[in-house]
Amino acid sequence: MGEGIQFIGGGNMGAAIVAGLVRAGWEPGSITVVETSHDRRTALAALVPGVTVVDAPRACTSGVVAVKPGGALDACRALAGLGATRVLSIAAGIGAGALQDAAGPSCAVVRAMPNTPALVGEAVSAITGSVRCAPEDLDWAEAVLGAVGTVVRVPEQLMDAVTAVSGSGPAYVFLLAEALVAAGTEQGLDPRDADELVRQLLVGAARLLRDSPDGPEVLRARVTSPNGVTERAIAALEAAGFRDAVRSAVAAAVRRSEELGK
Repeated sequence: MGEGIQFIGGGNMGAAIVAGLVRAGWEPGSITVVETSHDRRTALAALVPGVTVVDAPRACTSGVVAVKPGGALDACRALAGLGATRVLSIAAGIGAGALQDAAGPSCAVVRAMPNTPALVGEAVSAITGSVRCAPEDLDWAEAVLGAVGTVVRVPEQLMDAVTAVSGSGPAYVFLLAEALVAAGTEQGLDPRDADELVRQLLVGAARLLRDSPDGPEVLRARVTSPNGVTERAIAALEAAGFRDAVRSAVAAAVRRSEELGK
């Protein structure tokens, strides 16, 4: 299943997508990963047996740019120069227009923003196409990223907001986890017990949110009995400016994403 594809960059995110494609039925031999680090190439070969791992790009028909933002444009040029007619970039902050200009007119470029839950097959990714993209190019990109989670399509002008909400979002959740573990420990819990409680509460709450037909407001209200413990806690969070802090965090992330794209 799947056509031949070449990844430029074999870091955590690139490797997660490669592993997801293999799980989804792509032939390992149809996938090439270009990675300059010898140690990382060795690790990749062991992680996904059968995938071709090399130190320099080869001729290809499609590619994925999985390098840091500073190398994204060069990677697009390299892939297009080697014959790729479709390229998917997961580099943060680099706009579809700039990526398309680097690739040239013979290659359609899709910009994407996945997040780190791709490492466990639970990513949410947003994609947007350049002016040269046809519907089938977006379908192809969605099939690639669908191997590690769900995919939504958004206009280019909303990609910075996507980056700030879902791209950076796992870090916000992990910060909440840190704070809950610390608070529980301060109240007398053994740190290991606090850690286990918090990990499972986040897993359970996330699954409930995903599987329930109700929105987060309804689910929160069901936990919050009048004059109860949770109501007192929520009131304290609101008084401390919890919502404003989240808004400020997302706005700051949007500004930084915009700066990276300039």
